[in-house]
Amino acid sequence: MSSLRTFFVALAIIALPPAATGQLPATPDEIINKVVAQEQSEVQLLRQYSPLVETYIQYFRLDQQLDAPLPDGDKYFLGRAHLANGVQLEPLDHGMGLKSKFSEGWREFVNNGFVPAGFLQMIYPDRSSFDRQHYKFEFLRREFLGEVRCLVFDVAPLDNKNKGGFIGRIWVEDQEYHIVRFNGSYGESLLISKYFNFDSWRTNVASNLWLPAFVYTEQGNVHDPQTIALAFRPFRAQTRLWGYHLTYTGEEQELSKLLVESPTPVTDLTQTANDYSPVQAQRTWERQAELNITDHLERQGLLAPHGEVDKVLETVINNLEVTNSLDIQPEVRCRVLLTSTLESFTIGHTIVLSRGLVDVLPDEASLAAILAHELSHIVLAHGMDTQFAFFNALHFNEKDTFRHFEFTRPRSEEKAAQRKANELLKNSPYSEKTATAQLFLESVQKRSKDFPHLVSPHLGDRLPTDWAIAAGVSPKQPDAKLAATAIAALPLGGRIKVDPWTDQLQLAKSQPVAAATEAEKMSFQVAPFFFYLTRQGDNSLAQPAAGVAARLETNAKQN
Repeated sequence: MSSLRTFFVALAIIALPPAATGQLPATPDEIINKVVAQEQSEVQLLRQYSPLVETYIQYFRLDQQLDAPLPDGDKYFLGRAHLANGVQLEPLDHGMGLKSKFSEGWREFVNNGFVPAGFLQMIYPDRSSFDRQHYKFEFLRREFLGEVRCLVFDVAPLDNKNKGGFIGRIWVEDQEYHIVRFNGSYGESLLISKYFNFDSWRTNVASNLWLPAFVYTEQGNVHDPQTIALAFRPFRAQTRLWGYHLTYTGEEQELSKLLVESPTPVTDLTQTANDYSPVQAQRTWERQAELNITDHLERQGLLAPHGEVDKVLETVINNLEVTNSLDIQPEVRCRVLLTSTLESFTIGHTIVLSRGLVDVLPDEASLAAILAHELSHIVLAHGMDTQFAFFNALHFNEKDTFRHFEFTRPRSEEKAAQRKANELLKNSPYSEKTATAQLFLESVQKRSKDFPHLVSPHLGDRLPTDWAIAAGVSPKQPDAKLAATAIAALPLGGRIKVDPWTDQLQLAKSQPVAAATEAEKMSFQVAPFFFYLTRQGDNSLAQPAAGVAARLETNAKQN
């Protein structure tokens, strides 16, 4: 025990150098007190936020032939949290909010043993009683989560009668003592229980500000004898939070570019052609409706601000335009819908792909095929509803968003877009690589009954799974060998990272790893997620590790 106490003191010296702070090293009790105080402050801090919350659940069954888990049904919820009122949620999904908060989508969750607020609750270890009067803390070790050095503790209720108390492990960053990850359950971890196992993560979005961003939940396993004996349907779930700081940056950027009027005379342009022709006026009117809609969706946190991922999509669009000698005006833009549902659609000259769709597309050629399909709607001048060019048309309650916005296409336009997309792809750099895109769409069509909510769009049409891409583009259809060896789709959440504060997107920088088995392909599946944590303005990597502390840690483990 003495070595453990000495290790805590040495660790505190690393985190808070006495020479720099003028304070004595923290004792083990003081460190735990700081962790508790910081978590209580976190609970109060979160009361001011109302982020968007998305929970997607997949059931799993065992594929006897592959000896691998496969999706076997799913559930979906999207809503706005009101953390000032605890874990209150206002539904935002299709059909929700039109009658009451317990609408059909919400009822479906409850009827299947799931409560949306229960998943939101997992952003806290304990919202009301996380203190030393109710919990015991046992130090385990130091550990890095990405670039953030953490203290790792096992935590359990002091009173065994506290059935809903958190039991698990917490990771505490060693500078301000924020809990940045916790893994466990509320109450005893039983297979059939109202408490699920979960892994909850927070990310550093500003100095001394760590916010809940992601929760992974898993209950049961297709190979577990107890799961099989109890006929329990194993499931996995991802809960995502974003939209903590919804501000529209476009207005600020435009304001910063305002120019003071020059003292030199203004050139008189009244004698030049500066009036809009009817065609120009129509295009401008459509663009105004398009911008009104995208601005509105961005303000709500449904559409990510224009950034890195959009530029990647626009590069593919540019490849398609250049190789097909297209000069489209106004220019085509790309945006990303922040939801997991697989969908793509156009709003005027803006192409929108969902985050979930970008996540699961297996390669650039598949991405190019989806973009070519949407670009074809623009090339063929398939118009849009311009009612939203009137600003007052956007004055409706947030929960009615999906009822007011709809970007579906008639069947005739979809078929025409498929034919045109084949022409665009045939002349593009992707002409010989579209077999994987065909395999992707065929896989969606074949397996859609296994995850119906994932393929149910919020705003546009379903993916064009009846589109015969390869027939008009590639020299041959995907053969049996390709279908057996290629990855038809990636797991959910593996490609894009979302900043929960700004809603900005980044491409994940993970190294590609070849799937060793069929089970590791995990096409369209919910999978665990491990954040590479960083600090805002972090210099922790420059801090040398003390050899004495390392030796003491070894002693602590031995004791």
